[in-house]
Amino acid sequence: MPRPFPFLSLPCLVALLLCTAHCTRAQTCKLVPKQWVHLGTGPQLPLGGGSNDTVTSSSSLQPSQSSSPTSASAAPSPSITPFNYGEDIIRGVNLGGWFVLEPWITPSIFEDTNNTDIIDEYTFGQMLDQDYALDVLQNHWATWITEDDFVAIKAAGLNHVRMQVGYWSVPITAADTNYSTSVSPYVPGAWPYLLRALGWAKAHGIHVILDLHGAPGSQNGYDNSGRRGGANWAQGSNVNRTLDIIRFIAAQVGGMIDVLEVLNEPAGYQSDIGNVIAGYWQDAYDAVRDAAGSSLKVMIGDAFLGVANWNGFLTGASAQGVLMDYHEYQVFNYNQLGFSLDDHISSSCDVLSTLQSYASKNLFTVSGEWSNAITDCAKWLNGRGVGARWDGTWQPGQQTFGSCDGYTGNSSAFSADYKAFLRKYWESQVAIGEAVQGWIFWTWKAENADEWSYQRGLEGGWIPQDPTDRMYPDICP
Repeated sequence: MPRPFPFLSLPCLVALLLCTAHCTRAQTCKLVPKQWVHLGTGPQLPLGGGSNDTVTSSSSLQPSQSSSPTSASAAPSPSITPFNYGEDIIRGVNLGGWFVLEPWITPSIFEDTNNTDIIDEYTFGQMLDQDYALDVLQNHWATWITEDDFVAIKAAGLNHVRMQVGYWSVPITAADTNYSTSVSPYVPGAWPYLLRALGWAKAHGIHVILDLHGAPGSQNGYDNSGRRGGANWAQGSNVNRTLDIIRFIAAQVGGMIDVLEVLNEPAGYQSDIGNVIAGYWQDAYDAVRDAAGSSLKVMIGDAFLGVANWNGFLTGASAQGVLMDYHEYQVFNYNQLGFSLDDHISSSCDVLSTLQSYASKNLFTVSGEWSNAITDCAKWLNGRGVGARWDGTWQPGQQTFGSCDGYTGNSSAFSADYKAFLRKYWESQVAIGEAVQGWIFWTWKAENADEWSYQRGLEGGWIPQDPTDRMYPDICP
């Protein structure tokens, strides 16, 4: 169950109403994260303010219970021109590791626990003192991405961000579902920071794809789902619980986002998930339409089955405004790690033709995750405490490809030839998205994996300041 509202003395109640930042431990009273307070049924409003603002008290985060967001009591919101999906090209970046922790994106958060058994956000909440964990996460939510990042993303010529959220951060209550609302041992609290981020996006003219990145039970068993291990999403009531969470998100923030991705990377290759995923896509589409109407776009994925598996799916008159999300990485199996540099480029071009063929007859298609990496050398990319296939530290007795030196980490160690290739490789993958309905790079920033960072690519020159600038305009014939 969500953490109950703590008992507060009168002085603490006064402080709760007046503080603009959460109280310190020494003050003994702490501001209550938004999901500890019943949110009512009204849609949510973004938090105002700039990059140095803090998240204020729960009362200031909650919309008026007696008025709509357009009432006089609500702060006016900036307008943003609707995006013409299918005509205009999505050019975007993922804000990975912000509201769903990934050890390889922010290894310092995990290292600072001094506990090697903490390998994902689930064990982060399970094995740490809850107050300490909340303090760490609140600092992370407030600082990992700020309004300045949205300004930089806009200045880089990008028009979309894809933002991840875990189910444990969605403040659904017993009034909204017949299923469990417990998120233990996860630490809730990110929702008001998410709302503020939506406000920043709108203020700076950036469109938002909100992606349910972690579902009850884990939809893939990867740490990026919140919990590494088994993929148990198809068991028990998890699927139905997820549908209610999607319905809640659509009702609460459907007017603040452009696209709702109803689940990231479900493991369709696992039989129980493969058996339910098509039905889930349809039911989730219906839930979004019931809660938010027809203007909010719905995004599904290929569930690791390939887009050809979805020919003719959700294409009829009963399903409008649906997009297909396709993820392309060339670092997670041995045959791709063995590619020559030219092989990486030609493989990208092969994907282009596959997606173009699918999109021409089916759904609008987006290359929603891809990166500049050609190795799996980034620290903990394969999981905390897990090495890389590239240098043989992942599993003994397997093929190796060389040292990781110069392929990951700080780009000051990247050679001029490597940076030149990164530009060419970036263009080959942009070509995929430009041939269909768009692309979204993974990810904006990472602590120590510059080959994965759009921000560092801009600084290092292997990603152009203008995403339409080409050095290799005919890279895919």
